[in-house]
This record gives sequence, C-alpha cells and structure tokens, in this order.
Amino acid sequence: MVTPKRKLGDFGEEIAVKFLRKKGYKILERNFQRKWGEIDVVAKKKKDLIFVEVKTILATNNQQQATRDFISPEESITFFKKKKLIRTAKLYLLEKNLPVDIPWQIDVIAIELDYDTEIAHLKHYQNAIFES
Repeated sequence: MVTPKRKLGDFGEEIAVKFLRKKGYKILERNFQRKWGEIDVVAKKKKDLIFVEVKTILATNNQQQATRDFISPEESITFFKKKKLIRTAKLYLLEKNLPVDIPWQIDVIAIELDYDTEIAHLKHYQNAIFES
C-alpha cells in the first residue's frame, strides 16, 4: 500500500524531474536505494554527475506562512541525512565503476505544494550537501 507521504514524495519527484529536464539535465536513474540510504534522482549535466535530494511539503495558504516560520523542506535535511546521502552517492560511483575523478555534487530541490491553488513553489540548491 502506498502511503500519502510516499504519494506526495513521488509527486514532488515528478515535478523535480520535469524541472531538471527543462534545465538540460539528463536523468540517469531514480530512487537509487540501498540498505542505509536512497538518492531520489541521479542526473548528468555536461560532464557533471548530480545527485538530487527532493523534499516536498504540502501546505494551504493559511499554513504556508506558519510552515515557512517553522521549517522549510530543505531545512528538514538533518546532519545524519546528509551523511547518508554522501555515503550513498559514493556507493553509486563505486557500483557503477565510474572514474574516481568524475565531478559530482549533491543538490537539493525543495518543493512546497500549495493545496488550495495547486501551484508548486520550487527552489533548486546546487551543491548543497558536501563533505566537510
């Protein structure tokens, strides 16, 4: 059974993929999943490999301001989630036998879906997650 949270996430990923394609990204894979983590979208732009974490929230007009004051989709990515994403990205590179010097990054696409107007507000943060 597909949960409402999963449905919302899948819908957000569809929006993100369409956005990325319009920006010239080639989608290589979706939902690369391993025991300890998942990467929502793997894409390529020019010679760069881009791993994309998509975060989607649903809000009504009345909830949008309160939601922004509380936590945005991109702010919901915890320190531990970032570590999982980096680890999973590195595993992807290893499993696909990609050159160790291939340029790669992890982007975040934050989507707020307005339930009342059915409008998606999207923010794309490039190279948002990296090892320190």
